[in-house]
Amino acid sequence: MSSIPLQSRLPKTYRIKDVKQETEMVRTFTFDGSLGARPGQFLMLWLPGIDEKPFSVAFDDGAETKVTFFAVGPMSEALAQCSVGDLVGLRGPFGTSYEWKPGQHIALVAGGYGAAPMYFVAAETVHHGCTLEVFVGARSKEHLLYLEELESLPHVSLHVSTNDGSMGFKGFNVQQLEKMLEVCQKGGKGKKVKADIDPIDQVFACGPEMMLKAVSELTAKYKIPSQLSLERYMKCGYGLCGNCVVDPLGIRLCTEGPVVKNDACIKIEEFGKYHRDALGKKHEF
Repeated sequence: MSSIPLQSRLPKTYRIKDVKQETEMVRTFTFDGSLGARPGQFLMLWLPGIDEKPFSVAFDDGAETKVTFFAVGPMSEALAQCSVGDLVGLRGPFGTSYEWKPGQHIALVAGGYGAAPMYFVAAETVHHGCTLEVFVGARSKEHLLYLEELESLPHVSLHVSTNDGSMGFKGFNVQQLEKMLEVCQKGGKGKKVKADIDPIDQVFACGPEMMLKAVSELTAKYKIPSQLSLERYMKCGYGLCGNCVVDPLGIRLCTEGPVVKNDACIKIEEFGKYHRDALGKKHEF
């Protein structure tokens, strides 16, 4: 295990600079300060007397940090009561991040509030000359996130889907991804096909586990490298407690994840089947 600096293991208070109400239950906090996070990494947020939980990073530009969260459960509901000027304990960043090469054609698949960390990925990759196909999905248009932010980025094509058809494609974002792969992968590496679409070099995904499982199977079918952000109950953030270990590989998702390459994901027996709670008890998806 790589050494985690002491300053990352201990929480430091950061002041809330801005609060944005994204949807009825989703908020984005902007903190005054940077923790040097990379796309895909997570932070531990601490409210004294309440709890400490992991949250994905929605943005970190070296000056401020954004976290987008769904207010469900005692910790996040208490966090939602905070306002501008309040102090929150943060530590990290922890875990692995997405990896890409300059100039790649990448598909980003975001489900629900997974759109927040996917925006961070998009904002960074476009600076390296990457062209992006971004598939954002949600139950209905009221739950869609980061559409304006994603559309504002250069070299981004946005593909929206909703389960009820209230906006964009009626169905799932993975269905849209499959339609594109069916078309663009026919051209072969480096060849252009109809609609002037280049083959997809990589697929990154963040969202509900059953969506991730579908992306895993689809990219394996088309033999396209993919990186998935897996979520498990994380307590410490630096591999000590073992609560986020997955069967049967034994990898700790707080250190060897949360971003995991699909070659490893397909070997995780519990992937798409069950997860464990704070006590280690199995819960089926």
